[in-house]
Amino acid sequence: MWVRVLGSGAGGGFPQWNCNCPNCRAARNGSPGCRPRTQSSIAVSADYERWFVFNASPDVHAQIGAFPALWPRRAARDTPIQAVVLSDAELDHTLGLLLLRESRRVRVYCTPWVHTALTEWNPILRTLAAFARVDWQPIRLGEMQPLCTTEDTDSGLRCEAFSTESSKRLTFAPAESAGHPEASVGYRISDARTGRSLVYMPALEKLSAGVRGQLTDCACLMIDGTCWVDDEMARLGIAGKTAREMGHLPLSGEGGTLEQLAGLDIARTVLVHINNTNPVLIEHSPERQAVEARGIEVAVDGMEVEI
Repeated sequence: MWVRVLGSGAGGGFPQWNCNCPNCRAARNGSPGCRPRTQSSIAVSADYERWFVFNASPDVHAQIGAFPALWPRRAARDTPIQAVVLSDAELDHTLGLLLLRESRRVRVYCTPWVHTALTEWNPILRTLAAFARVDWQPIRLGEMQPLCTTEDTDSGLRCEAFSTESSKRLTFAPAESAGHPEASVGYRISDARTGRSLVYMPALEKLSAGVRGQLTDCACLMIDGTCWVDDEMARLGIAGKTAREMGHLPLSGEGGTLEQLAGLDIARTVLVHINNTNPVLIEHSPERQAVEARGIEVAVDGMEVEI
């Protein structure tokens, strides 16, 4: 199984278009060790021919253009992308669906809750359906199911969704929908041939016992690395909400991701969905050195992992 990091940044990418934080200034000035990043997404394949895109970011066109394996090659209109798999209904994970409207058919895997969110509350899928056939494949929590190709054959990949137990309320969703178990999910993606697995969690509010249980025997974990400290945005005068209030467990501090991952036996851990304010983006920063000292990698666009 191959995994390509299409985008490693959080919403807005890096640098964010309207952000003047020290990180974004450094990136715009071309400072060493400040590589730009597009918004969070990965592509997964069992054969390096047929690909499944996990989350369709607003940068999806640029991400496809940067990865020749996703270019059309068999017909005048063609794509190796078999489907889009959504972990939630956030705009930075779904707006890219509208940029795929030239396709005759777009297959979308997501939970029933996310499907409702994108058809009733923020009708992205309904809008997409005016241009292309939307083939919705329901994802059920706790069920291992095959990811099928556009020809309805077995791709060789298996996918199991699990709730990340987020309490965040989606901005455009009804208040009573907050905390629904299907609203934000992680995925355990397995290669049927080798049995080896990737766990992908671009948004994580807490590493509960239930979530930790999904990490057993995974060959690679790609995990939310949004903020370094819980009050990161407030310190910079950008926002009043903490990382946890935005649905993201901070990396550092008591109970942070780094502390909780320390006791887990995971072969390879990679941080994804990294906010433009996070100092780990700066390759020579003390925070980056602290992460790498624990054997944890910081994703960059174009990174590839073979599992």
